[in-house]
Amino acid sequence: MDEFGKIEEKLVFTIKELCRVCYTCVRECPAKAIKIANGQAEVIEDRCIACGNCVKVCSQNAKQFRDERADVKEILKREKKVVAIVAPSFPAEFMELEDHRVLVGMVRAFGFYRVCEVGFGADLVAAKYKELYSSDLPMKYISSDCPAIVKYVEMYHPELTDNLAPYVSPIVAMARVVRKHHGDDTKIIFIGPCVAKKNESDEIDAVITFKELRAMLNMQNINPDKVSPSEFDLPRAGRGAIFPITRGLMQTVQIQDDFSDGNLIVAEGRLNFQEALNEFENGLLNDQHLELLCCEGCIMGPGISSGGKRFARRAYVSNYVKKKLSEEEVEIWKQQFEIYSSIDLSRSFKSNDMRSPIPKRDRIDETLKEMGKVEPKDHLNCGACGYYTCEKHAIAIVEGLAEVEMCLPYALEQLHTMVEDLAETNTKLASMKQALKQSEKLAHMGQLSAGIAHELNNPLGVVTMYASILLDETGEDNPVYGDLKLIVEQVDRCRNIVGGLLNFARKNQVQLADCSAVDLVNKSVKSTILPEGIECSIKNDLRDASIRIDEEQMIQALSNILKNGVEAMPDGGKLSVELVEDNEYIIFEISDTGMGIPEDMQSKIFEPFFTTKGIGKGTGLGLATTYGIIKMHKGKIEVYSNTNAEKGSTGTTFTVFLPKTLTS
Repeated sequence: MDEFGKIEEKLVFTIKELCRVCYTCVRECPAKAIKIANGQAEVIEDRCIACGNCVKVCSQNAKQFRDERADVKEILKREKKVVAIVAPSFPAEFMELEDHRVLVGMVRAFGFYRVCEVGFGADLVAAKYKELYSSDLPMKYISSDCPAIVKYVEMYHPELTDNLAPYVSPIVAMARVVRKHHGDDTKIIFIGPCVAKKNESDEIDAVITFKELRAMLNMQNINPDKVSPSEFDLPRAGRGAIFPITRGLMQTVQIQDDFSDGNLIVAEGRLNFQEALNEFENGLLNDQHLELLCCEGCIMGPGISSGGKRFARRAYVSNYVKKKLSEEEVEIWKQQFEIYSSIDLSRSFKSNDMRSPIPKRDRIDETLKEMGKVEPKDHLNCGACGYYTCEKHAIAIVEGLAEVEMCLPYALEQLHTMVEDLAETNTKLASMKQALKQSEKLAHMGQLSAGIAHELNNPLGVVTMYASILLDETGEDNPVYGDLKLIVEQVDRCRNIVGGLLNFARKNQVQLADCSAVDLVNKSVKSTILPEGIECSIKNDLRDASIRIDEEQMIQALSNILKNGVEAMPDGGKLSVELVEDNEYIIFEISDTGMGIPEDMQSKIFEPFFTTKGIGKGTGLGLATTYGIIKMHKGKIEVYSNTNAEKGSTGTTFTVFLPKTLTS
């Protein structure tokens, strides 16, 4: 494939690698021939009217049309009589050329046998339209010079096919003129602004757009300085040169255009022509013919270079026509018109209904619900998806042309939900990471504790035994009696610490059994010494108190929390236990009204050997053991504490979550 090779056989297609799925092409396609599948915009060839709107609006150049430069090059190489027929909108494209003859010279430089104006074909066709519009026939007609409009009527308003004006377009008319003048063996190349012309008629051998012509000129290094200016070959256009601008047909044949006497309505652009057709079909325009253009005049066609201003282009076309209408030119035109006015310009049309049946109401409603459109107020009809209403979008989804994700409000809502889910997941991951870190600490400390405990047990046993013997043999009046008693007490304390270490190290498995959460709390409270001045209350809000746990270990865990609560209230206070539940957990909320835990210490309270109590008043293993027991039950523990009376009541609440269903 060389630089002029065809990219694809389809007339309009998508380069998927460039498509950013902005839905602009969906919005701009009057035939809704764009399908969104797996996040890609595809052109449905059977539904496409080749208007080229999608090509014009695609900022990423993902929409392209068939390139016929290679065909033109091959025809010029192979054939002797090749005639270029140039659309009358050429002044709007080549505004930099002050003399149209320079452009003609540049086109001839390719080797064309003749270079003619399609504007003369427009003169012939316009005369037929004038006869049609001036007749007293009851039928009203729709102009058929725009191939995109013709296809749209045939495919999406097939009932109006008979209303299409029974005449060929100006380029086909000009092709027939050229072949009458130069013979049937003449090859004809159309150069213009339209993509739909590429598939309009077999009477045209190839079609290139103005953009393609510019590319060919640049490739062949053909520029104004290297060519000799020359005039278009006969027959040349008259007023038909004004055909490509708004109301060009009317101005060509000077048809009346006022509200009182006129019987012709002009509509251009994808929205206006559709509205006009709908009203025409519904009988609202019984007395008017329609002149329709898919673009905003041919001067704004998809084959014209982008960036030009509409009214500036219109002015260039108008100025060119003014220069043509000299007396000499008009006289030549009249002679040529007489010669070719007898050419048959008739044609017929055939309906090709591409409308899809409207889906059932329940399927549309189901799809709307999936998009979050439950009530009428949810139908924002913002058009971001490319469809005018939410219901049309839903219908397209049911038909397989669109996806739910195209709905911007739906996508934003999904995004917000996803962000919230991610935030929640991140919080859970952070909690799990902290729990894993704590579990690793506990595992290491358990191994260390077990080793220390075993090593200390024997010497402590010896010290305890001999210290007790000496104490028994020494009277209370002996001066060393008090010292020996202190030794025995401190050795007992060391043995308690070692016992705690062993208990901490041994919590590596659970023996599950069914029990009552209420009984568990009662036993834990009974095992806790409650000094005078401390009130303890139990509140049960459980529907079902049954739970499967290792009761002995869990009593120890809850007792440790209760004991800490008691010790946090040396001057008395309230200790409360509340039992609640959710779908997954039975929850134990144990609260005290003590002094609270400073905020900077709350993250450390479950670490082994960390204690907020004074020296000699705690081993720092109680809450670490509790944490390990709860984790082995696949539960979790949270703490909230307040030390600042200005913020509210001081105190601490431990919340223990134990799963309702737990297996070994």
